[in-house]
Amino acid sequence: MRRISPVLPAPANLTVGMIGVLEGVDVELEIRLEAVMEGVLVTGTARVPLSGECSRCLDPLASVIEVGFQELYFYSAEDAAEDDSLLDGELLDLEPVFRDAVVLALPLSPVCSEDCPGLCVECGTKLADAGPDHRHEKIDARWAALQGLRTDTNTNDQEG
Repeated sequence: MRRISPVLPAPANLTVGMIGVLEGVDVELEIRLEAVMEGVLVTGTARVPLSGECSRCLDPLASVIEVGFQELYFYSAEDAAEDDSLLDGELLDLEPVFRDAVVLALPLSPVCSEDCPGLCVECGTKLADAGPDHRHEKIDARWAALQGLRTDTNTNDQEG
């Protein structure tokens, strides 16, 4: 068994919707390599910095996630199935396994905080900054045509 702890740059296109991993940022890896009968079993964790925007208020956000991964790299294609990973001499490619682990761990709707109220649907103001008294006058669409009509009853009484 062998343990290694490299810090490597993140590959491109590790994003889902509103959040992802910037290309080239440092990814901290803890990897354990074990020789087994069929090949090399790779078990590891990765600490990955995320950046994106809140899905409710659109503020920028940054966080770190830790993902785990495990893959068996077979010595020969005879022992492996079609989708199994193979060793290339003494080399193994961790990127597909790492990519799958990270992308599956990304939140589909990231939020800056669990109680983020988001944006006003009428004017787009951030509700956390607008305060509890933020309101818009709503006019019933059935009466909207009558809004332009205005009669002054005092004027009619004086004429007659």
